[in-house]
Amino acid sequence: MDVKAYLEITIKIDAVNRPAAAKVYTDFREPFLLQIPGALTKNLLIRDEDVQVIHGFDNVEHAQSYLSSKLFQNDVFVGLKPLWSAEPDVKIYTVA
Repeated sequence: MDVKAYLEITIKIDAVNRPAAAKVYTDFREPFLLQIPGALTKNLLIRDEDVQVIHGFDNVEHAQSYLSSKLFQNDVFVGLKPLWSAEPDVKIYTVA
């Protein structure tokens, strides 16, 4: 199945907190891919100024619904919130 939508979450995380953020990513990558409807890919991108998690989905509706899922709200969000230094930037893209 091809990726038709991307969910991009950009988070400012200080260097000292990045190992903990990477652990949250690693801990929940497989459950995301196995449990979330339409989930196809998940990648962590690291820059000096922030980190991005890029999620690939089969459609925009699944990308949007992930943000209100129990996995995101109760696990991923809770694990990452103490680590960020500014509110995350969340964007959803459709593949043309």
